[in-house]
Amino acid sequence: MNAIISASELASDLVGPNPPVLLDVRWQLSVAKAAGEPPFDGRTEYAAGHIPGAVYVDLDRELAGPAGTGGRHPLPELAEFGAAMRRAGVSSGTPVVVYDGGQGWAAARAWWLLRWTGHPDVRVLDGGLPSWQGPLQSSVPGPALAEGDFEPVPAAAGLLDADAAAALARAGVLLDARAGERYRGEVEPIDRVGGHIPGARSAPTTDNVGPDGRFLPAEELNARFKALGAGDDTEVGVYCGSGVSGAHEVLALAVAGIPAALYVGSWSEWSSDPERPVAVGPDPQ
Repeated sequence: MNAIISASELASDLVGPNPPVLLDVRWQLSVAKAAGEPPFDGRTEYAAGHIPGAVYVDLDRELAGPAGTGGRHPLPELAEFGAAMRRAGVSSGTPVVVYDGGQGWAAARAWWLLRWTGHPDVRVLDGGLPSWQGPLQSSVPGPALAEGDFEPVPAAAGLLDADAAAALARAGVLLDARAGERYRGEVEPIDRVGGHIPGARSAPTTDNVGPDGRFLPAEELNARFKALGAGDDTEVGVYCGSGVSGAHEVLALAVAGIPAALYVGSWSEWSSDPERPVAVGPDPQ
């Protein structure tokens, strides 16, 4: 099954015999704002207009646990995640489509969590809300929304911790989905120190999409990742700053037909421990 869905395909599915549950996961990374500029509020954006029937999901509160030693967006408690998904109407036997404001990172985080915890049919709207040509709805679904029955069951594979990520950088392929300047250690606007996990290869997730925010064709993505050493029988892992844009790269790899694991703690966890080694510069080592 394809991991992404076009806006036209979604419009058709919504009026079909088995319409998907829609999750709106609009989110932006919290960075310093100009004086007087309000912070991004995904719930406000959702209330101003969303795809009809979509339910808002808060990435920081429902798709991640509290920030701490496990990183800025560690895994949520599975019981809390499952409850949030059921409140949103997610059931194991019903397809799910996730979208965000167009960047794709937040939607990919929801996609990855649902897939890793056992949902068999989850796709991301390619291009996010800007790709949607249909009507928008401003009313918010109330308590009458039917609760789902999804119970998360984590997979044995697909998740890396710090030690496994370090080992994979040596024995397989570990991709760093952040911007190249952060990988090289030239700048670090968020975490304690810049640089990368020794052995990791720079693969900015922004290079996986075109100017319209949609993914490049599968064959182009496959060629890109194979040039980085991924594919065939090679074990592949991905990390980023906090397990959000990395999920987007895992999604791009899935589109390319290459399975990959995610190091959820990512650089925000790795760099918080001064005992862990840090590499700088353009080369993996």
